[in-house]
Amino acid sequence: MADGAMTATFLAVIGGASLLAVTARHLRPSDRLPSLEGWALADRGLGPVRTWFLLGGTIFTAYTFTAVPGLAYGNGAPAFFAVPYTIIVCPIAFVLLSRLWTVARAHGYVTAADFVRGRYGSPSLALVVALTGILATMPYLALQLLGIRAVLTAGGVYPRGAAGDLAMVALFAGLAVATYRHGLRAPTVISALKAVAVFVSLTAVTWLVFERLGGPGRVFDGAARRLGGQALVLTPQQQPAYATLALGSALALLMYPHVLTAAFAADGPRTLRKVSVALPAWTGLLALFGFLGIAALAAGVRAPRGGAEAAVPMLVDRLMPGPLAGLVFGAITVGALVPAAVMSIAAATAFVRNVYVEYVHPTATPKRQVRVAKAVSLTAKVGAVAFVFGLRDQDAVNLQLLGGVWILQIFPAVAVGLFTGRLHPRALLAGWGAGMLAGTFLVVREGFSSIVSLGFGPLRIYAGLAALVLNLAVAVAGTALLERLGVPRGADLTDLPSRLTVRRRPETGANQP
Repeated sequence: MADGAMTATFLAVIGGASLLAVTARHLRPSDRLPSLEGWALADRGLGPVRTWFLLGGTIFTAYTFTAVPGLAYGNGAPAFFAVPYTIIVCPIAFVLLSRLWTVARAHGYVTAADFVRGRYGSPSLALVVALTGILATMPYLALQLLGIRAVLTAGGVYPRGAAGDLAMVALFAGLAVATYRHGLRAPTVISALKAVAVFVSLTAVTWLVFERLGGPGRVFDGAARRLGGQALVLTPQQQPAYATLALGSALALLMYPHVLTAAFAADGPRTLRKVSVALPAWTGLLALFGFLGIAALAAGVRAPRGGAEAAVPMLVDRLMPGPLAGLVFGAITVGALVPAAVMSIAAATAFVRNVYVEYVHPTATPKRQVRVAKAVSLTAKVGAVAFVFGLRDQDAVNLQLLGGVWILQIFPAVAVGLFTGRLHPRALLAGWGAGMLAGTFLVVREGFSSIVSLGFGPLRIYAGLAALVLNLAVAVAGTALLERLGVPRGADLTDLPSRLTVRRRPETGANQP
C-alpha cells in the first residue's frame, strides 16, 4: 500500500498538470476565428523551447518508459534497440520534418494525408494514409492508460476494483475537458511539467541506485548473474533483428499522426531543425530507464509473471522515500497524458480533414470542422478507456505491434513523396496493400511478434521493414508498368520537384531571419 506522503506527492503532480492545462487558454490568440489549424496545431506558433517539450513529450510516452525497462528486465540487451532507434530518428527528423512543415504551411495542410492528396492528386491514396494513421494510433492511445495503470498498481497508488477504474476515468476526464476546450495548447503546457518531473525524478532514482547497488559495473554484473549466460550482450543471431527493428522503428515513428501534429505546430522549419538537434536529450532519458530495468534485476526485484513493466515501479517503491516515489509515479502519469492528448487530437484531425470534409461534408465551415474534431477527439479517448477496461492488456500490445508495421507502409507516399513525385499513386496504393497484407501475415504467423523469420535460413528481422521493402518494390514496378501503359496520374499541387533533387526553399514562419 502507498503511504500518505507518496500519495500526497503524486496528487500534487497531477494537480499541477491540471492547473497548467487550465492556463492553456492564455495561449489562445484573441483575434482569430476558430479554425482546425488553431485548435489542432496551436496556429503553428510554437517556438523552439515549447516545440522541444511537446515533440519530446509526444514521442517518449509513458508506456515507452515502462516497456523498455520491462523488456530489459526480462530479456536484457535486446531492449536497448530503443536507444539507437531514437538516435536514428534525429537526423531523419532534421531533414524530413522541416521540409514537410514548409510544404504544409505554404498550402495549409494539417495532416500527412493532406500532403499526399496535394502531391499525387489522389483522394484514394490520401484516404488510406489517413485511415492507416488512425488505425495505428488508437491502440497506441490505449497503451498510455495501460502504462498508467501498471505503474500505479505496482506502486500501490492505484485503488483496487471499481475505485481504481473510477480514478482512471476521472484522470482522463480532466485531460479530455482540457483538450476539448484548448486543443493542442493543453498538452503543450503540460509537456513542460512532464519534462521537468521526469528528468528530476529519473536523476534521483539513478543516484539512489548507484548509492545502494554500486556503480554501473556492479549493477550489470549482478543483472548478468540473474539472467545467466550472455543475455546482456547481443548474440550474432540477434544482431539482424536488433538492427532492422531499430531502423524500421525510426522510419515508422515519424509517420505517426501525433508526431507530425506536434511537428506541424512549430513556428518554422528552423525551429524543427533546432529541436531535432536537441532531441537526443530525451534519448538519454530513455537509456537511463532501460538501465533501471537492469538495476531491478540486480536488486532482486520479483515482478509478477507476465508483468515485467512493473519492475521499475517496484524498484522505485523499494529504494525511494514516499515523497520521491510519488514524484516518479506522478511524472510517469503526466508522461502518459501528453501523448494521449496529442494522439486523440491527431486522430480527430485526420478524420475531419480526410474523411469528413472529403467525403461527407465538403462545404463544412472552419467552425464546424473544429466542432466535429472536438467530438471525435472526445470519442477517441472514451474508446481508449473502454478498450482498456473491456479487453486484455495483451490485446492492446498486440495491436500496437501491428500498428507499428502498418504505419510504416505509408512511408513511400509521405516521406519518399517529399523528394520525388515519380511514383504513380495507383502503384503506391498497390504497394501499400501488399505491405499491409505481408506485414500483418508475418506478425500474426509468429504469434504477434514483430521479429519474424522470412521462411528461409535462420535470419530474423523486423516484419515492418520486410513489408516496407515489398511495398517499395511493388510501387516502383507498378509505376514502370503504368507509365508504359500510359495511365494518367493526378495533378501535383505542391510545387515540389518531380525528381529526386532537393531545392533550397526560403524559410517561412515567425522565426524567419
